[in-house]
Amino acid sequence: MSLKEIAAELNKFSSVLIFCHTRPDGDTLGCATALKIAIEKKGKKADIICDSAVPEKFGFIPAINSVVNNVKELSCRYEAHVAVDCSVEGMMGETYYHFVKSNNTFNIDHHISNSKYAKFNYVENRAACCEIMYEFLTVGGFDIDEEVSTCLMLGICTDTGYFIHSNVTDSTLFIASELLKRGAKLHEIGKKLFKSQKKARALLYADVTSKIRFYLDDKLAMISIMKQDLEKFDATSDMTEGFIDFPVSIEGVEVAVSILENKPNCYKISFRSSGKVDVNKVAASFGGGGHILASGCMINGFFEDVKDKVIRAVSLYL
Repeated sequence: MSLKEIAAELNKFSSVLIFCHTRPDGDTLGCATALKIAIEKKGKKADIICDSAVPEKFGFIPAINSVVNNVKELSCRYEAHVAVDCSVEGMMGETYYHFVKSNNTFNIDHHISNSKYAKFNYVENRAACCEIMYEFLTVGGFDIDEEVSTCLMLGICTDTGYFIHSNVTDSTLFIASELLKRGAKLHEIGKKLFKSQKKARALLYADVTSKIRFYLDDKLAMISIMKQDLEKFDATSDMTEGFIDFPVSIEGVEVAVSILENKPNCYKISFRSSGKVDVNKVAASFGGGGHILASGCMINGFFEDVKDKVIRAVSLYL
C-alpha cells in the first residue's frame, strides 16, 4: 500500500494509540508526538505509550509529558494502534502484547530489517522515520504547525547526528527546510541535545571511553557500560546515547560496538560501521537489526561470553 492509502485508512478512526520503541530516542518520540498532536488537531483522540521512561533531555518537546509507560495508565480502548520507528515486534517491549490486541494495526518505519508485523505496513529506507512521518501527515491532510514541525525536526536531527551522518539525502534536507518554514525550533533542539549535558554524563563518558578495547587488528573498537558504572556516577542508561560515535570515529576502526548491561546477564548491543561493513547483517545474526551502518540487538549470557560472540560475529564480515 502507498503512504497515502495507509494515511486514508488511519483517518477512518477516531481514537489512536501510538507505540514507541523501548529506550526511546528522538526519532520514535518525534514521530509519536507529531502524530498525536496532528490527530488531536482533527478533533480525535490520540495517546502515546512506551515501555521505557522518556529521557529527561527530551522534556522540552511538545506533548512529551503525555507519554505513558503502562497500559494500566490508558484511559480507554482505541480503534487503531500505530507503531513508529519499531523495526521488529520486540522493540516495543511488553507493550507489544497490547499492540496486537487491535484489529487495526499500523507500522510506519525506516529500518531495512523491518518484519512488517502489522496489518498496514509502510517501510522505507530513510535517514529518519520522521521523514516518512512528515510525508504521511502531508498526504493525510494533517496540519503541520510549529509544534508538529519541532517534533519531526527532533527525529531528523537525532538520527542524522545533526545532519552529519552519511544517511543524509537531498530529501532529508528538503524536509528539514520545509519544517523550518513551519516554525521548527532547530536551534533549541541543537542546544538541548548536542550542546548541553549533565555532569554525571560527562564523567561517565570519560570513564567509558578511557577503557576502549580494540580487536581484530584494531578494526573493531568496543566500549562497555555496566550497571556499576552507571551507579558510580549516579547516571542513567539513556545518558549513554551517542557514546558509540566516539569509537567509530577512530582512524582504522571499521566497526564500533557498545555493550550496555540491561539487567543481569542481558546486554543491549549497538553496532556502528564506518562504511565498509553491513552491521545490520551482524545484528541480524543475533535476532536484531536496523540499518547498514547502525544496528542493534539483545544478547543474553555472561559478559565475557557475550563479548566473544560479538567479536566472532563481526570478524565474519570484516
